[in-house]
Amino acid sequence: MDDEHFDLLQAPPAHHDGSERYVSNTRPELGDVVVLSVRFADTLGVTDVYVRVVVDGEPQYRKAAVSHHHPEASETWWTVPIDIINTLTSYRFMAQTDRTTLWLNGTGLHDHNIPDAEDFKLSIHHPPRWARDAVIYQIFPDRFAQSRQHPLPSLPQWAIPTDWNTPVASNTPEGVRQIYGGSLWGIAENLDYIQELGANTIYVTPFFPGRSNHRYDASTFEYVDPLLGGDNALKTLITQAHHRGMHLIGDLTLNHTGISHEWFVTAMAHPESPEAGFYHIDRTPPYSYACFNGASSLPKLDHRSHELRRRLYSGPHSVAARYIRDFGLDGWRIDVAQSAGKYHGIDLGHLVASETRKTMDETRADLLLIAEHQFDPSAALQGDGWQGTMAYGWFTKPIWAWIGPHQHGNSWGAPGKAESIGGEELSQMMQEYSSLVPWQSYITSMNLLDSHDTARFRTVSKEFQSLGVALLMTLPGIPSIFSGDEVGVEGGDLEEGRQPFPWDRHLWDMHVYSLYRRLLKVRRDHPALQDGGLRWFNSDADSIIFERSDNKETLLIEVSRASHSPLISTVNGRELLGGADLVEGRKMPTDGPSFHIWQVPA
Repeated sequence: MDDEHFDLLQAPPAHHDGSERYVSNTRPELGDVVVLSVRFADTLGVTDVYVRVVVDGEPQYRKAAVSHHHPEASETWWTVPIDIINTLTSYRFMAQTDRTTLWLNGTGLHDHNIPDAEDFKLSIHHPPRWARDAVIYQIFPDRFAQSRQHPLPSLPQWAIPTDWNTPVASNTPEGVRQIYGGSLWGIAENLDYIQELGANTIYVTPFFPGRSNHRYDASTFEYVDPLLGGDNALKTLITQAHHRGMHLIGDLTLNHTGISHEWFVTAMAHPESPEAGFYHIDRTPPYSYACFNGASSLPKLDHRSHELRRRLYSGPHSVAARYIRDFGLDGWRIDVAQSAGKYHGIDLGHLVASETRKTMDETRADLLLIAEHQFDPSAALQGDGWQGTMAYGWFTKPIWAWIGPHQHGNSWGAPGKAESIGGEELSQMMQEYSSLVPWQSYITSMNLLDSHDTARFRTVSKEFQSLGVALLMTLPGIPSIFSGDEVGVEGGDLEEGRQPFPWDRHLWDMHVYSLYRRLLKVRRDHPALQDGGLRWFNSDADSIIFERSDNKETLLIEVSRASHSPLISTVNGRELLGGADLVEGRKMPTDGPSFHIWQVPA
């Protein structure tokens, strides 16, 4: 057959990223020398390469030298050392040819000079090493598992006792008051299940008392909610997780409390108290206070108060420090981090992030600090604040837009129909977002198909659930699984998605469960999927192709939402999932929906 009219599998003409294949030391300290590597296709005719690095605010140029030439790949690698002088080092590459000057930054190769925002970034602030191979299992404590050994105490007046098999009363006032009886004891009694799935890190939504089942309306930070088992249950859960080599991170709200919180009650009753400065209170009749997103039950905190910061997240006596020091917590996920410290003309967002991070670093050295952020988090991920984010912006939203049912409307609050994109736009969106943050922040962020704050991905895109799982396990970042996704739990909105875990295995989608376990094992067995570099290949509307590689192996991944035009492979490759191997010079698979993971020569 004449294959000449088919396009060839093509890599970008130039590439660099922050992984160990291109950066000799991905965790540098001040004073270190780091060697950068960059590759250019021979067809570009590059004669000289420079790195432009910003030092103390001034751009400086260092000339690169040819490292090696690969005739079979028709490309040349260049290397250049740079000194780490600032806490955040920004750099780009300049390539000169006989005809023009080219610029390479985080979004790719350009034939004109470009702004600095998307330059490569190297930070001296590092996440814990264990985050490299973390797989997060997210648990909404009331809905995961009831304890077989520790019965529930009597319920508070606000709570509605609910049988485990009763549907969630979503979109009703009762929805947030239903208590199904899951607890931290129940999680501890089911750690075997989480480990057997392949997860090694647990993220639990708030364990502080409140007046709702979600507990983001905390009434105190002084102790663990007795409905979840109290302080002893949390300590036991963390101890047992650590014995298994697992980690556990909690959920802390720095933006607001509940109206029943002891601080807010004192603030409203005693204008002269320190707590009165903890909130944005207008005491001009009629009295009012700022609240989060229009919810009067969630009064917003005023971080101008030094005493608030001292109690909540700044220093050894803070809430943030105490649950790490006294309970053994391995980190925090910060609720609505994009809003904490911000109110009208006040913007203390960086102060909140940096003081929280400083407290955690001084309490223990190996802690994870993740910020919830629904949009572009890049400004908050540049150094001494949050280490990573919940990657809604560069992971969840593009995937929903590519393989979601667009007739269901927009799920992110924007007017009009849900966004619909092709594979080219998917890769472009992901590349544009990731270029704005240091590589370590990128790979330390939580990739998620859904969460307790969204509809279930299976409901959004049941036909393509397997493709979503494949992307979750193969793209850079920490795979994050909302409890129940792996067995086929559905839900059309956030409350409906918070269904109790179905422990009756007859109710499971065993194909999906097996897929999660299989792909988690592939990720565990291939470190290139944990912190290897990312290189995008030519994609079309219905398929995307990308490479994950480290210094030991290279993997080529294709994900297709529909049958598509074939490409001619330029490499041989072994299919890790038992499908067809790649043969150089032959057509690649064109089936869809489908995904493939090939191990190819480096």
